[in-house]
Amino acid sequence: MTLSPQQIATIADELAEADRSHSVIPRITARYPGATIEDSYAIQRVWRDQNVAAGRRLVGRKIGLTSKAMQEATGITEPDYGVMFGDTVYASGADIPVDLFSNVRVEVELAFVLREPLEGPDRTLEDALAAIDYAVPALEILNSHIELEGRTIVDTISDNAAYGAMVLGDVRKRPDEIDLRWVPALLYRNGEITETGVAAGVLDHPATGVAWLANKFHHHGARLEAGEIILAGSFTRPLWVERGDLVRCDYGPMGEITCRFS
Repeated sequence: MTLSPQQIATIADELAEADRSHSVIPRITARYPGATIEDSYAIQRVWRDQNVAAGRRLVGRKIGLTSKAMQEATGITEPDYGVMFGDTVYASGADIPVDLFSNVRVEVELAFVLREPLEGPDRTLEDALAAIDYAVPALEILNSHIELEGRTIVDTISDNAAYGAMVLGDVRKRPDEIDLRWVPALLYRNGEITETGVAAGVLDHPATGVAWLANKFHHHGARLEAGEIILAGSFTRPLWVERGDLVRCDYGPMGEITCRFS
């Protein structure tokens, strides 16, 4: 780490204020060019702990940068992660106010709910599948509190991996009920198809990131807990949306998700 505890706390406060005011702050890496990934996770932890202390309920984790294309674009060779709070989770069919966010993009993902804790080290895909209760389709709403132009992975991680909210579908499948690698997605905005993908685009299997995250947490003396939602990473490009847009995603055997941005 290169940032002092005071600098880390100041940046976390800036991000908290940006969240309240739905605004953006200047890039951290423009002000602190030597900031490291370790610094960025320290900022995220301070921000997270402030939210928990304020009464927000942590319900899960998001994993980002799970595709090779996104990793190459950001110059990082492994995924990143952030936290999700209960007041950011919507059901399919929801009307979502765009004024809650600084900017709004949508990604297509699968989410997993854990039946039992998963603790590293050396957890494998098979271990993750054994710990998962069910998979459910999800849309992630990306929201950046840091200016987008020139952002690096350090900026993104500090900003809770750009997580804004999540819309969950209605169809739940146990890992042994469906081939999760082949879950498809057709993403529509206002009736026009914009993106297509298949879940294997996420690390060759969408649950691979769950094992990765358990192993990552082990380095911090933590584990993934039963009941947590793990948002596994996008298998489409982000879709920009605006007020009035109707978004629908068809996941084939896992049903559909719809939401409107108002």
